[in-house]
Amino acid sequence: MVKSERAAQAMYVCNCNGLREREVRAAIAAGADRPAKIFKACDSAAQCARCVCDMRKMLDEEREALRYAAE
Repeated sequence: MVKSERAAQAMYVCNCNGLREREVRAAIAAGADRPAKIFKACDSAAQCARCVCDMRKMLDEEREALRYAAE
C-alpha cells in the first residue's frame, strides 16, 4: 500500500462517530446510497452533520465509477 493510500484509509470522515473513510466506502460498497444508510450500516447516527457533504461526494464518486464501468 502506498503512503497516500494509507493516509486515505486512516482519514476520518465523521469525527463525531469516529468513522473512517474505509468504513464509509465499505458501507457504500455494501449498498448504502444515502448518508442516512451509511450511518445505519456503521451503527451510528448523524450528530453535527458536517460529514454529510463528504459522504455525498463519496457517493457521487462511486456512482460515477459505476457509470464508467458500465460503458
